[in-house]
Amino acid sequence: MTQLEFSCFNNNLDLWLEEKQLFNESYNFVGGIDEAGRGPLAGPVVAAITVSKKIIKIPGVTDSKKLTSKKRLQLKPLIESHPDLYIGIGIVSPKEIDELNILQASLFAFKKALDNVTQKPDFCLIDGNKTSPFIELPQKAIVKGDSKSFLIAAASIIAKETRDAIMIEYDKKWPEYEFAKHKGYPTKSHREALKKYGITKIHRKTFEPVKSLINKKLFTAN
Repeated sequence: MTQLEFSCFNNNLDLWLEEKQLFNESYNFVGGIDEAGRGPLAGPVVAAITVSKKIIKIPGVTDSKKLTSKKRLQLKPLIESHPDLYIGIGIVSPKEIDELNILQASLFAFKKALDNVTQKPDFCLIDGNKTSPFIELPQKAIVKGDSKSFLIAAASIIAKETRDAIMIEYDKKWPEYEFAKHKGYPTKSHREALKKYGITKIHRKTFEPVKSLINKKLFTAN
């Protein structure tokens, strides 16, 4: 094992402190939940949950924001194929985001992810500072949980790459918006495309500057 691999291995084990405590408290299956896509002007918010009953080792797993896209793409199949991990995905549409607001939509996405995992956890660790009112299980919110919990970190990678793949598909329908490049975030090129081409059906109508552009009656793209 190289020095880098040894370091990744040890850091991987450090991420299990929250889960270890729950296992010691006799919880059997523990889940970690995270989301991707709160900030973009377009596209869904995507949540993922990873569930396990034991400590596992996948060197390199950490907060998805600290990883390159290349590294996340390498880790995603390792997480998905691990025999001791169960995974669920929850997707909340732009329309639902506008109806609920982005915070509630994210918490609702957590429930959708939980609904879609084959092995339900006995306890959920959630990234952020709020638990989900839509989940009727014991929960704990952890600020920056994706850098403190292995299961949340693994979920963050799945959520991020799942959402990115969705935005890359949208780019094929609306190439002028460059969704594959910015994934719907409010970059300069994205804002300029909005002014030039109008609003698509995947834009969040309650988000600025989309809301103001609608009020100015800019046409809507198909």
